[in-house]
Amino acid sequence: MSNDNKNLDLKEIRKEIDVIDEKLVELFEERMELCRDVAAYKFATGKPVLDRRREAEKIDSLTKLAKDDFSRHGIEELFRQIMSMSRKYQYKLLTSKGLRDNLEFLFVDRLWKKDVKVVYQGIPGAYSHEALLNYFGEYVDYHNVDIWRKAMEEIRDGVSDYAVLPIENSTAGIVGDVFDLLTEFDNYIVKCVDVKINHALLGTMDSEIPDVEIVTSHPQALMQSREFIEEHGWEQIPQSNTAIAASKVAKENNKRKAAIASAMTADIYGLKVLADHINTNAVNTTRFIIVTKHRIIRKDANKVLISFELAHEKGTLYETLSHIIYNDVNMTKIESRPIPGKNWHYRFFVEMDGRIDDFGVVNALRGINAEAINMKILGNY
Repeated sequence: MSNDNKNLDLKEIRKEIDVIDEKLVELFEERMELCRDVAAYKFATGKPVLDRRREAEKIDSLTKLAKDDFSRHGIEELFRQIMSMSRKYQYKLLTSKGLRDNLEFLFVDRLWKKDVKVVYQGIPGAYSHEALLNYFGEYVDYHNVDIWRKAMEEIRDGVSDYAVLPIENSTAGIVGDVFDLLTEFDNYIVKCVDVKINHALLGTMDSEIPDVEIVTSHPQALMQSREFIEEHGWEQIPQSNTAIAASKVAKENNKRKAAIASAMTADIYGLKVLADHINTNAVNTTRFIIVTKHRIIRKDANKVLISFELAHEKGTLYETLSHIIYNDVNMTKIESRPIPGKNWHYRFFVEMDGRIDDFGVVNALRGINAEAINMKILGNY
């Protein structure tokens, strides 16, 4: 057979496929019209959109019509997608009819910074302290606690109005324990503050770099300054916090020992900056969150963070995230954390663009809330 005949045959085959595709489009739209009637019925009766038993029975009956395994798998995948789109369409119709979940958040022009109490974890000179000062200013009523949980407890109990906690570093990744606390407490993120991490070598007032033999700091700070440390061959001693490392060097007052911390810490503890900008990554940044127990959202907020769990079944994560895609919402982050007491089960954290009153975000959240487990809005900031 010549190439011309092959091309002719291919063209004819494609024409037949086009005819079938046009029929599929007509049938799909006809099916969606019926879904409109289904949505109206569910709206009137208060029935949930998702009926897992009905969908499972439908898939089972359709796959039995297949002639072979290939068709059986293809039909299952095809109709799972069709049913998923049907649900999304129904959620959209319910929202357009005014049926919205009562989120009970108050939109505000700004966060009140006067006459408020703010708590941060760490000691003076820690980067969380710097984040607090960057946003609230030095004259706000603030204090520190030793662990993140205490900060969350303080705002829960009304001892403090806001807490400042680290949530992510651009090189080291997320602070998993803080993510876990956000799901445990009914506290909400209302603002993010980025602090550029600039590690400095801090020594006693009588020391110089040649005197230093031992450096101490948080393990991440030591790692981030690895090249500078290895260049001098110093012994490393880890501490729980960069500021704690600085306070210990100041207390011991031994010029053989130096700390890696922020330059601001030198003024607080009476140390000397022996070298500045010693971290390898010059654009290293830590993101801090401002958390409160009040369900408030700034009107200029443009990020939503949610958490949810999923049934340990194939395709559940894909189907959940498809609600975001279908509603033209941009997902900016996804993380997972182990669920305590459930081996190999994970809680997912998803950040997306928008506000919780945006039409697309409302639809996406409605779908996720209906089909996932324990969905929670952690903040709109």
